[in-house]
Amino acid sequence: MTPLLGMTLAELKSVAQAIGMPSFAGGQMAKWIYVNHVRDISEMTNISKANREKLSGLYCIGAMPPLDAQYSVDGTIKYLFPTASGKYVETVFIPDGERATLCVSSQVGCKMNCLFCQTGKQGFEGSLTAADILNQIYSIPEADRLTNIVFMGQGEPMDNLDNVLRATEVLTSDWGYAWSPRRITVSSVGIRNKLKRFLDESECHVAISLHSPIPGQREMLMPAQRGMGIEEIVSLLHQYDFSHQRRLSFEYIVFDGLNDSMTHAREIVRLLRGLDCRINLIRFHHIPDVPLRTSDEKRMEALRDYLTNHGIFTTIRASRGQDILAACGLLSTSRKLSRSSAREEGQSQRIE
Repeated sequence: MTPLLGMTLAELKSVAQAIGMPSFAGGQMAKWIYVNHVRDISEMTNISKANREKLSGLYCIGAMPPLDAQYSVDGTIKYLFPTASGKYVETVFIPDGERATLCVSSQVGCKMNCLFCQTGKQGFEGSLTAADILNQIYSIPEADRLTNIVFMGQGEPMDNLDNVLRATEVLTSDWGYAWSPRRITVSSVGIRNKLKRFLDESECHVAISLHSPIPGQREMLMPAQRGMGIEEIVSLLHQYDFSHQRRLSFEYIVFDGLNDSMTHAREIVRLLRGLDCRINLIRFHHIPDVPLRTSDEKRMEALRDYLTNHGIFTTIRASRGQDILAACGLLSTSRKLSRSSAREEGQSQRIE
């Protein structure tokens, strides 16, 4: 069945009219889904029973509960969600005082193949629909506590731009969740044309994966550098105003002996000169078979202090969920391998 979750108000009105309902019923459906968060069409009680039955014959809400959850001692929770295509995707809930952030995924696997990312080791298995993206928000038990959404989970949001824009439209429209776009941050490695389109069509905050200011080294860490280099990304960003409510940040995983020197700090200052932005320094979460280590605390503090003293507000992001391996891709990879092993065992038993 076709999910209603992820549809715009205009699309819901078209659904209503197609089955003989007045167009205003589309607004009723939008309220039931995006405000009341119903799980089944039968709960839409201001729509006649006959029309609910007609709707149920063709459509479903599209909400699916998580299949698994891992709980950290610091309150972080990693959820594993199914997708409509039968794959798995991860979502991480991060409480921090009055702030509660959800890190959502936009793809199953990823094409970018960054050296330090477990998701990239999975390969690319497909982009999420808008319903798959929104289901991560819709179906967690903590949905009512959320204050912020970050598109920093599995996948490259700009590589699934249509569905990311549709999801953020639902989240920020008056007929949807009615959130301020300032509550949403979308991360990207930078993809030519796609990043510009996002900047033109969305008012959400932007986070760019930097990780090295030196092009050759960034390419070693992030093959996407070959498609849109960091100098080109920064040049594009200079065309937009980040001095008011919309925020621009750069994500920088700090690797021991690789990108944590004062030479790198000076190059970052040179590269970002004139941009109203901030930098988040991030500790590396070790993943299997990758010979990288996180930088020590003193080196990270030296980087932070140098950048801040040179006009770039810089913070060291607190590590969360280390005891549950909260880095992207580890839980879904485990589930994928378990499913593959079960399938192979079943085949072996049939052969025997």
